[in-house]
Amino acid sequence: MAPAADREGYWGPTTSTLDWCEENYAVTWYIAEFWNTVSNLIMIIPPIFGAIQSVRDGLEKRYIASYLALTVVGMGSWCFHMTLKYEMQLLDELPMIYSCCIFVYCMFECFKMKNSVNYHLLFILVLFSLIVTTVMYGMLVFTLVLRSIYIVTWVYPWLRGLGYTSLGIFLLGFLLWNIDNIFCDSLRNFRKKMPPIIGVATQFHAWWHILTGLGSYLHILFSLYTRTLYLKYRPKVKFLFGIWPVILFEPLRKH
Repeated sequence: MAPAADREGYWGPTTSTLDWCEENYAVTWYIAEFWNTVSNLIMIIPPIFGAIQSVRDGLEKRYIASYLALTVVGMGSWCFHMTLKYEMQLLDELPMIYSCCIFVYCMFECFKMKNSVNYHLLFILVLFSLIVTTVMYGMLVFTLVLRSIYIVTWVYPWLRGLGYTSLGIFLLGFLLWNIDNIFCDSLRNFRKKMPPIIGVATQFHAWWHILTGLGSYLHILFSLYTRTLYLKYRPKVKFLFGIWPVILFEPLRKH
């Protein structure tokens, strides 16, 4: 938890129940936690392009919803870390619950008929979202996501690489998140003695955003690849500028 000695800035006193390890208003007077804020761009920009591409390709609406849900998570987290206000904290936490439910639905529906709707699963996930929203606790849904990844990667062995990469990135981000929480005081003292570039590199909650954003994005790609493969499309993983993965595909020609 951040100490009370942090500076005050444009958004006034902190009202959120959490104040992360990054020094408040250290970079600019307008953003409480600068690096924890801007690191959310990875959850905002790429999914927007993914949603646009999904619309162009005529994909099922649940994949468009997955991309947009990840964007909403990034925007909510941006607002939370920028302001450290309680109402913005809700914008950070609640979308994570809803987006994970969408991810779970996509995974469990990978091997169904095209444009089918599983109303029973929808009801369970909506009910779960309502309950979790009430009690403000969302970690259990991540277990469902990881479990669904595990199941599908064993059904399609050649997809294990993408699934395990997503899972591994999530776990690495979770490790850094815990280091940031447990060793906050030590990290702050370390940053004071080091050049600014080293201080930025040890903003482990920002790395958590980057890694979980990338892991979530890869999870959507993994689910989308599995689904389009089942529907007898020809998906291919391409890398924009040699680094950023996207899925391109074309329908199988009808004779």
